[in-house]
Amino acid sequence: MTSNWAALTPAEPDLAETVEDRFGSFTHHVLATLRKDGSPRTTGIEVRFLHGELWLGMMPDSLKALDLRRDPRFALQANPGAGTGMGGGDVRISGRAIEVGDDERAAKAAYVKEVEPPQPFHLFRTELTQVVRTYVEDDTYLVVEIWRPGEPVRTLKRT
Repeated sequence: MTSNWAALTPAEPDLAETVEDRFGSFTHHVLATLRKDGSPRTTGIEVRFLHGELWLGMMPDSLKALDLRRDPRFALQANPGAGTGMGGGDVRISGRAIEVGDDERAAKAAYVKEVEPPQPFHLFRTELTQVVRTYVEDDTYLVVEIWRPGEPVRTLKRT
């Protein structure tokens, strides 16, 4: 099951806000895609949360864009920042990236208005399969929060 960012926000507002804040703290993050041979590729990327969607924009014919066109599965990890101070914890998003085609001019125009990317560019909207936040609570517990579409957040604690 997949859903867009707008499905997470009302269902789990605290998690959604924390994840957006973590991604908003830095410009560059890490995107994992699958190469032609099935091996993983990690690359830097800028992401945007706009109009209820998580958007991935990239340069024309970049390897990550070609990977996503061939196999839309991705994993995205927020930049942890300098040192060990990961305010908000470590956050990751998994899902499928769907390229916005020329027939979706309104979506692309709204993105361009907000972001002003170089022209031309690839634009992908995301369908989420999982959002994960990992953090340390009270210097004692490792806490993992896992959200999947259609399910409440599941929280695991370890000492």
